[in-house]
Amino acid sequence: MGTEQWLAGIDIGGTTVKLSFITEDGAILEKWEIPTNTDQGGVMVVQDISKSIQEKLSTLGKSIDQLGAAGVGAPGFLEMETGFVYEAINIGWKDFALKEELEKQLGIPVSVDNDANIAALGEMWQGAGDGARDVLFITLGTGVGGGVISNGQILHGANGMAGELGHITSIPEGGRPCNCGKTGCLETVSSATGIVQLALEFLPQHPESSLKVFEQEGTLSARAVIEQADAGDACATAVVEKSMYYLGFAIANLANTLNPSRIVIGGGVSKGGQTLLNPLNDTYSKFVLKRVKEAADIKIAELGNDAGIVGAAWIAKEAKRKA
Repeated sequence: MGTEQWLAGIDIGGTTVKLSFITEDGAILEKWEIPTNTDQGGVMVVQDISKSIQEKLSTLGKSIDQLGAAGVGAPGFLEMETGFVYEAINIGWKDFALKEELEKQLGIPVSVDNDANIAALGEMWQGAGDGARDVLFITLGTGVGGGVISNGQILHGANGMAGELGHITSIPEGGRPCNCGKTGCLETVSSATGIVQLALEFLPQHPESSLKVFEQEGTLSARAVIEQADAGDACATAVVEKSMYYLGFAIANLANTLNPSRIVIGGGVSKGGQTLLNPLNDTYSKFVLKRVKEAADIKIAELGNDAGIVGAAWIAKEAKRKA
């Protein structure tokens, strides 16, 4: 493992915290997970992270001096410069000084960014972004997230809200309510949850569909819909095509605005591979400008669940370089 200092990459989710030690070249040396303790408004999360890192170092026969810096991805609305979390509903944080608290616990510099942004940076650095400096990253999970990288820099916007791709309005009239308070967001039709909702809407017109069994068993999931579409089920195919139509339309408009050199789709839903990519590409090709398309096709992310920890290490590395 050498004598050079390592970076700690930390990806905080609603159920688990992913932790890692990563070299400055982006190689993962160690990775592990701990549960996210959301009791009492998440007050113990930072302490749990610090304790786990110290224990892992000790197991490896190292001290905290082995770590040069830490990077953290956190959900919710936050101020990147100060690492201050205004609100992270899934964890229970409100007005929480994440960077300050973690620096106090670990005694090393800590950098913080949004969880979707760090996944985008991870893919740019070591994944499907392949080092490209203009990347549009969309993550399809329970919700829809994203990150926009322009000239190697993640865009944060005026108050940290750039890249909220899941809240592009896809259905201007009559769309379903979204958790954000609006209706008709991309998240309501192209996330795992959105795909299931679309399936429930489509099923009454397709009583013969194999999805009916999943619905009756209470096991209807985005994965089941994609697998049944792959097997040729007409209802599941219609659901996937509709969901990917909305996503392709949104991506084409974003690409026409940003002119990226890479478009990367990540998150759990992206495991659907070509079953999703084929209808997605059809719509994207229909609405994107020819010259914009020449610069960027759509690729599936390569790092899977490691994108966040790798991107977190990247922001730690960049902050260290600029210090």
